[in-house]
Amino acid sequence: MTALAQASASDLLTGDQYLSLHLLETFTAALPVRDENGMPKAFVFGGDLRTMITSQARRRAERTYSRARANGGQGALARYTMGIRTREWAKLTAGALSTRHGWDKSEALATAKAILEGLGLKFGTKPNTLELTQVLLFAPEDAGQVIADYVHDNRDTVGTWASDYIKAKEAKAASEAAKKAKAAAARKAKKDGVPAPEDTQDSGTGDDEGLPLQPKQIREAVLTALAPRDAIDIALYGRFLAEIADSPNVDGAIQTAHAFTVHAAEHIDDFYAGADDAKLHRKEHALDFLDTADDAGAGTTGYQSLITGTFYRHAVLDRYKIRMNLLAAGMEPDQAETAAVAAEHEFIEAFTNAIPHAKKNTTASTGVLPKLVMSFTGARPFNYAGAFEKPIDETSDGPASLAAAERLLKQHALVLRKRTDISPASYLTYDLDVQELLDAHTTANTLPGTEANKLEEMTGA
Repeated sequence: MTALAQASASDLLTGDQYLSLHLLETFTAALPVRDENGMPKAFVFGGDLRTMITSQARRRAERTYSRARANGGQGALARYTMGIRTREWAKLTAGALSTRHGWDKSEALATAKAILEGLGLKFGTKPNTLELTQVLLFAPEDAGQVIADYVHDNRDTVGTWASDYIKAKEAKAASEAAKKAKAAAARKAKKDGVPAPEDTQDSGTGDDEGLPLQPKQIREAVLTALAPRDAIDIALYGRFLAEIADSPNVDGAIQTAHAFTVHAAEHIDDFYAGADDAKLHRKEHALDFLDTADDAGAGTTGYQSLITGTFYRHAVLDRYKIRMNLLAAGMEPDQAETAAVAAEHEFIEAFTNAIPHAKKNTTASTGVLPKLVMSFTGARPFNYAGAFEKPIDETSDGPASLAAAERLLKQHALVLRKRTDISPASYLTYDLDVQELLDAHTTANTLPGTEANKLEEMTGA
């Protein structure tokens, strides 16, 4: 490590390792995330049902938000590679072989599938999943192109192995089908009281024995292409791939908590009707006097569940872990330090601005701005969810977002008074009432930290 990287890592381990973010935001008649029945997600906390926005929904929204910004040349990560999580790596590799190198499409797809199967990945068995891996694989978004370039440059070696693999797989499948047919015939013969052939038995589904092993040089090339490399979002959010034993898994540097309402859940079942434009046109212009009186023009009707409430959100960046992940991915120390600082800025940006997209067009929920964002560093993560175990009651406590903001300020002031492994906080608001609250605390010298006017001021980097 350089002196800069050594000093940075040492500082992180002595007190500033974790950057904790806390946020309050209010949704009105929206549904940012829903369960398999289209209902709001919820859990009981402090004796009351609370609406929940899952950490999975939050992490995906933040990850894809950052990827879109980086790919569009925006933000701190604009010059870095990002990752994609998909089951379509065979299609992506085959597409690159076809478009970049002129391969026949069917040969390209068969070769791509063979390579990934030889690596240990399994493919679907239904007609619509035959070209999809059974598991999602999070890898650098250019991995398909990298694999395709290697395959084309080594076409003779890879092609020979892939051809042998495909033939062996087809022969094995035919043998297993024959054995299953014999076993089925034996079971039928037994049921009918007819003696079964002596050598017939149910062989099961078989395994990968008899298939040619993937050559070491091909395996290493494909693993290198799928490795995290400089894909910053893999270093941030991590990945786990049990199907490939020697695949470089990554323990993510970001921890994300489920968001929940600071008050009791407020759900409504909203009745809606979809109008039939042609029918209404006839009625409005008296074109069809035979329309029945009870047929008012609705083409469809139903209910949708919507939520309203102020949510508390929390996430943590392990500033030491992100640097170690980047070093493990092959970056030089100075490069890792620069990338880690950029990743921290983008983490704050995405945490503040990314919103899950469910029902975004019918509720405009993605335009919500936070009521309050609070950040600070510490030698360990600090989660303030417990501050809202007692739900806010707007009949006695006033508006939920304002009462929650005051409670967060008091919570941090309390912890700051009693511990030495935590820093004062930075605060940012886009809300008029919360701004007045911060101004009042600043005037009274009771704000446990400082106010920020830009997201760039919220980082501990």
